[in-house]
Amino acid sequence: MVGKPQWFHEMGFDMAEAHDQIRHLQSQGKTVMVVARENELCGLIAVSDTLKPESQEAVRQLHEQSLKVVMLTGDNLETARTIAAQVDIDEVLAEVRPEEKSSQVKTLQEKGALVGMVGDGINDAPALAQADVGLAIGTGTDVAIETADVILSSGNLTGVSRAIRLSRATMKTIKQNLFWAFGYNVVLIPIAAGILYPFESLPTILRQLHPILAALAMAFSSISVVSNSLRLYKANVK
Repeated sequence: MVGKPQWFHEMGFDMAEAHDQIRHLQSQGKTVMVVARENELCGLIAVSDTLKPESQEAVRQLHEQSLKVVMLTGDNLETARTIAAQVDIDEVLAEVRPEEKSSQVKTLQEKGALVGMVGDGINDAPALAQADVGLAIGTGTDVAIETADVILSSGNLTGVSRAIRLSRATMKTIKQNLFWAFGYNVVLIPIAAGILYPFESLPTILRQLHPILAALAMAFSSISVVSNSLRLYKANVK
């Protein structure tokens, strides 16, 4: 039999002999599996994921954006904490079963948090759907990619912070465009309604808002909005 230490504890195995070695391996960030034969422990298997080179930089960039980074993993708590410490992750939710991931995201949302979930596996799909924004790694499974709102095609984790910066720049531009669009209407609609008509000192073309001026104003409004939007090409999101 091969399984996690907790499983063998629940089955009544005496784990005292292997306890120190298991804790030592877990403290190194490794996931430990126990091997038993005929109700006797006969070995341990330790495996570990290799951190992506850009992981620490990705977390640092998210911190610069005043975001809290949470690790959601099925690994045991000690292993998860060891990995989290290497990249300065703020909070660890460990020993989470695949079917519990979405409920963990929901719990964070119920506490008032806006949650962006990053994942790449089949087990991540429900959590990606539950999150306010799901971000799938482009090199991950098709199910995760289909479920997510944003796909990081490069597979680089720093793409998460770039996507957030780009979305914030886009929202800022939308608000600017709305301001200018409403501004034109607030100024020109009263003029078109004849608010300046009583002022005989003004040119007739302005007092009655000649159609030519109205057309020019509309064209200038469209040009200003489009030009402002095109600035996103030069937005600093790298």
